[in-house]
Amino acid sequence: MPAPISIVIPTLNAADSLPDTLSAVTEGLHAGLIRELIVTDGGSTDLTLEIANAAGARIVTGATSRGGQLRRGCAEASGDWMLILHADTQLQQGWSAAVSAHLPSGKPAAFRLAFQAKGFMPRWVAAWANLRSRMFGLPYGDQGLLVPRRLYETVGGYPDQPLMEDVALVRVLPGITLLSPHAVTSADRYARAGWLRRGARNLWTLTRYFLGADPNKLAQAYRR
Repeated sequence: MPAPISIVIPTLNAADSLPDTLSAVTEGLHAGLIRELIVTDGGSTDLTLEIANAAGARIVTGATSRGGQLRRGCAEASGDWMLILHADTQLQQGWSAAVSAHLPSGKPAAFRLAFQAKGFMPRWVAAWANLRSRMFGLPYGDQGLLVPRRLYETVGGYPDQPLMEDVALVRVLPGITLLSPHAVTSADRYARAGWLRRGARNLWTLTRYFLGADPNKLAQAYRR
């Protein structure tokens, strides 16, 4: 029986973080879970594509837009399941056993969030994200997403938009389970902006999106 999971990773100049992300997913190869690795790139000018090629990834290229990149990458997936990961997110050791145990449920899932940083604020922000995921079924993309391919196709997949593509998808996925292993993600954006400021900005952006704001305008404001 073919391995069930296609891993899909969107990239844009991710050479510094991608090797660690790929190293963490090799556990799934040894467990017989991973059928293929798809890297969907938005125009990298560093060594991202060389790293992906050396890892044996199928590379998909196109315009920069995380939603569009993910849509293109997932369209290439042949596995019964897709595991979508950000290029700066590393799955905690032991994730493959949790995923193997989860697959028979047929339900979508995400991982608990943790940051590559120590201290009260990283723990607090991660705790809020995990609470949001449990109570409202709203994990963000940096928590990873494990989804049956047929379900993904049934709900229409990722929209081609530059921001909130992860929220748009998980809002229409039923019964997302939060798996015990952590998805450990970079804290660089929080460290640069400040934990409280970044957290408040994320919450305000989410609120505006729920109120119907244009994702393209949100993305422009988010990057400023």
